[in-house]
Amino acid sequence: MSSSGTLAHCWPDDARCEGVDGMRWTLDLSRQDWSLHRKGPIDQARHNEKVKEAIKSNLPGIISEEAIITAEGDRIVKVPIRSLDLPHFRYDFGRNKHIGQGEGGSQPGDKVGPAGAGEGKQAGNMPGIDYYEAEITVDEIAALIFEDLGLPNLQQKTAETMETDAYRFTEIAKKGIMSNLDKRRTVLENIKRNALAGRPRFGRIKEDDLRFKIWVPDVRRETNAVVIAMRDVSGSMGEFEKYISRSFYFWMVKFLRTKYNNVRIVFITHHTEAKEVDEETFFKLGESGGTKVSSAYQLALDIIKERFDPNAWNIYPFHFSDGDNWGDVDNRRCVELVNKLLEVSNVFGYGEIREGGVRSSSTLMNAFQAIKNERFIPVIITDKKDVHPALRKFFSPQITPEAVPATAALRIGGRRDDVA
Repeated sequence: MSSSGTLAHCWPDDARCEGVDGMRWTLDLSRQDWSLHRKGPIDQARHNEKVKEAIKSNLPGIISEEAIITAEGDRIVKVPIRSLDLPHFRYDFGRNKHIGQGEGGSQPGDKVGPAGAGEGKQAGNMPGIDYYEAEITVDEIAALIFEDLGLPNLQQKTAETMETDAYRFTEIAKKGIMSNLDKRRTVLENIKRNALAGRPRFGRIKEDDLRFKIWVPDVRRETNAVVIAMRDVSGSMGEFEKYISRSFYFWMVKFLRTKYNNVRIVFITHHTEAKEVDEETFFKLGESGGTKVSSAYQLALDIIKERFDPNAWNIYPFHFSDGDNWGDVDNRRCVELVNKLLEVSNVFGYGEIREGGVRSSSTLMNAFQAIKNERFIPVIITDKKDVHPALRKFFSPQITPEAVPATAALRIGGRRDDVA
């Protein structure tokens, strides 16, 4: 008897076998491996998983591509992946003998093939490196980026009751359409009716037995959050700085709208003056004029005071600039305003863009060294690939030791005003 088999038949009074009770029976043991019929889908699923792993390992380079930043949500993007190919059959033409162990003497890191294959600026006759282009949508890339990110220090605030697009079948009624018939409840009602009539069994269904599922909107309470996105559009912001700030905010907006239903986004641009703008203007506005960063922070405080009560909203200001601010006076003013924003915010994120790998801080970043609040998160970006680490640093959903005050207030103009 095989342990891998399954009992298929047992025939009484069969002359081929006799059981302990005197009855004769036979065992027909067989094994059917249905996975053989699914090799194609299994191999395809394994291939897709390897593509996903390859994309995840190269996310910093992928998300900084300009073709992706400007793509629509449902657009197919081709991502080159080295040394990965679709599964396929390889035929041994002529059944010739082949060997593949090499000639020996190789060391870790040695290149396979003749030296200089596929290298150099001039035309050559040696093969290059094969790349497989994986097709993936921008939304699928976003899902990989955002799978372990979240708004940091998110707290339960006074939440609004929201009616979402989802619906649930939670109500039962005697009238409805047949496609919503609740069969289980209908049978129970039939048995109940017959039992009351002295016939405890299932019988012919009557109209009074019918029960229908009724859908209702999925109404739930959600925690409110507002993200204040501030972007430096002064003349000192060159092409690199402009691209980095737009790239970060592109992924930030997609992240917020992918993972949260009730997050507001306020867009602010500034040079020597700050103004609130719509989303399209925020991403397309050109660069000109001088720089006065404090104007953006003051406008953010004014907007919070007017529209976003810190007792009811989780507040997240983020600012990107090259750090070239107008004078030490305004730098000190910026430190003062950031501390006020931290009093009412869950975190404050500041990204400084320094082209060419220069990691020396600007005068503004040096002024921020005086801020000792752990909810102030500064980053320096010197390369396009730094956008992904910046996203992970700003949106790591950990709880910092210093909590946001339960009752927050703003200090504006040297006095303390409760936020209404």
